[in-house]
Amino acid sequence: MSELLLEIFSEEIPARMQGRAADDLKRLVLDGLKARGLDVGEAMSFATPRRLTLAVEKVPAKSPAISEERKGPRVGAPEKALEGFLKSAGLKSVDEAEIVKDEKKGDYYVAKIEKPGRAAADIVAETIPEVMGKFPWPKSMRWGSSSFQWVRPIHSVLCLLGGKVVPFEVAGLTSGDETRGHRFHGRDAIQAKSFKDYGTKLMQAKVLLPATERQAAIAEQAREIASKAKLEWIEDEALVAENAGLTEWPTVYMGAFDKAFLDVPAECLMTSMKQHQKCFSLKDPKTGKLANKFLLVSNLIPTDDGKAIVAGNEKVIAARLSDAKFFWEQDLKKPLDEMELALEGITFHEKLGSQKERVERIAELAHELAGAVDADPDDARRAAQLCKADLVSGMVGEFPELQGLMGRYYAEKAGTKPEIARAIELHYKPKGPSDTVPKEEEGDSVAIAVALADKLDTLVGFWAIGEKPTGSGDPYQLRRAALGVIRICIENDLRLSLTRKIRIAFGELLKRTGGIEGPLGKHVLATDYFKELSGSELSPAEFFAGSFPSSLMAFFADRLKVYLRDQGKRHDLIDAVFALEGQDDLALIVKRVEALDGFLKTDDGANLLAGVKRASNILAIEEKKDKVRYDGDVSGPLLTEPAERDLAAAIAKVKFDTIAAINVENFEGAMRALSELRGPVDTFFDKVIVNAPDAKLRENRLKLLNEIRAATLTVADFSRIAG
Repeated sequence: MSELLLEIFSEEIPARMQGRAADDLKRLVLDGLKARGLDVGEAMSFATPRRLTLAVEKVPAKSPAISEERKGPRVGAPEKALEGFLKSAGLKSVDEAEIVKDEKKGDYYVAKIEKPGRAAADIVAETIPEVMGKFPWPKSMRWGSSSFQWVRPIHSVLCLLGGKVVPFEVAGLTSGDETRGHRFHGRDAIQAKSFKDYGTKLMQAKVLLPATERQAAIAEQAREIASKAKLEWIEDEALVAENAGLTEWPTVYMGAFDKAFLDVPAECLMTSMKQHQKCFSLKDPKTGKLANKFLLVSNLIPTDDGKAIVAGNEKVIAARLSDAKFFWEQDLKKPLDEMELALEGITFHEKLGSQKERVERIAELAHELAGAVDADPDDARRAAQLCKADLVSGMVGEFPELQGLMGRYYAEKAGTKPEIARAIELHYKPKGPSDTVPKEEEGDSVAIAVALADKLDTLVGFWAIGEKPTGSGDPYQLRRAALGVIRICIENDLRLSLTRKIRIAFGELLKRTGGIEGPLGKHVLATDYFKELSGSELSPAEFFAGSFPSSLMAFFADRLKVYLRDQGKRHDLIDAVFALEGQDDLALIVKRVEALDGFLKTDDGANLLAGVKRASNILAIEEKKDKVRYDGDVSGPLLTEPAERDLAAAIAKVKFDTIAAINVENFEGAMRALSELRGPVDTFFDKVIVNAPDAKLRENRLKLLNEIRAATLTVADFSRIAG
């Protein structure tokens, strides 16, 4: 067994592409080797700014020989069929094939194919150029006169198998055993013999090959420098990773900027230094406030202890922070109300109106939602009116990621109520699965109302114009918006009828846009549009009263499944609860699911589920056979068996108890009540023959089975539960 070492040495690879490129190199090379019959051992891939490296263990000397039989056409088959068979099997004539006797189907040809093993070096020499030729860079380029494309011009390709060069040509270069180290501190050629030798020599040439080691070096130096200055490093994993992708031998230095810049909000300064110079921020651990210091990462080991590098970065940082200070001061000259008026000139979507129209819709919806979260309706409306105003500010124009936050700062400077200012910042939350949501217990009721209104308006608007997510894309991030609504409702335990809010949101959309264009290009108020869209004779009013909300609720159900599945909940239980009529309160749905999940894990729950499914299956069979539904009232006088009477009495009691428990949201109590059915159901199936010879008894017993199903439907649709 040998070791394969591959390095593709080039000009600087963008930091954001390096991790994916290293993974792609390993995957594509291993897949290529395997497809050619070469099974290898463990592999490791690495990326630095100037190289992609792959090391593969336990490479066999050659691929195994292959012996296989390939069945061909019958003897006497048309000539074209024989020609195709001979070509695919690699035979020159039919005489090289064997004839297999088959008395039933007739004799047929069989080709015995023997493929000798191939040398591993030959397979590698074939695989690497193929992989490089189709490498999936997000962006690539050509250089010189060659048609070959790579992310940046390639200088050399090192390829060793068992310490020996694997010869091949790619991008006009011949593979070899040489590379180079650091651009400035390791220019001499390095001749490698193995992966261990390669790694050692790179280290000596000031190249840390693993990205994790470069990241660790940056973090260690940053903490040490900050500690010596009695400051605290504001850690940023993404920025550490980016700097590791920009350097092969990272060295950290500290710089400073004028304290006058600290009058600008800290987030603006931090974002400016991060975006423009990839610098880290520091804070005073005693006050928790931003310090007028920063950390930079260099790829150089200067002779002056970094003084020139620091001075150069300080000069650039001063210019960048001056820009931020200018934006801040200019923005403060415009009140948020004035900024909000400017939204009229910004189109949100050509079919959904301007940002100003959208804000007006959100404001009315937030006012409507305020009562559900115990927020002041007027504050909710005011916060919604201002929530998008900072989009026209100079600061957000420069740093879009600060939207919302800057709105809060501008509102605070204008003396706006704290809860309104905070709502302007928080209404975008949650921005992702790891982000927090505004919490009612933390005084964010106004923010919750605005956040829900913003997300519901987005969902309803794009749903109405047919811009729904597909399997391949979600350009308007509707899945994230739906998940945001779900998390806000569940984590704040909100009592909210989503169907009603969806209808209100759509009403605002129609009122403020005067009608919208649908996905079929017809006006949304046209009856023909609804006929084509819904496939029925529904009027527009009927469509948006039923079909439209139910379609969007189905989308919420799918998102809720994903959310709960990530928490270990069963998706079939969500289906079982959502199947009940009128289930559009997300927090209550989750409580039902959790109670049902716990119940089904008990013996009573599992056995009752089996009994209910047995009853449902019998009913389905008999109803199909008789072409009738057994959903009428059970006749008391026809309950001749004790087990029948006991079951009927138990069902009546369980129905009453479960409904009473559900009405007070006591879902655990509803499950306990439901468990009382287990014994009577088991006894019924043990003692009673459902398909009795007497037609009236049979009909009555089938109706009793339907009552079992009806009793459980107060809790969930058990037919949708697996098991």
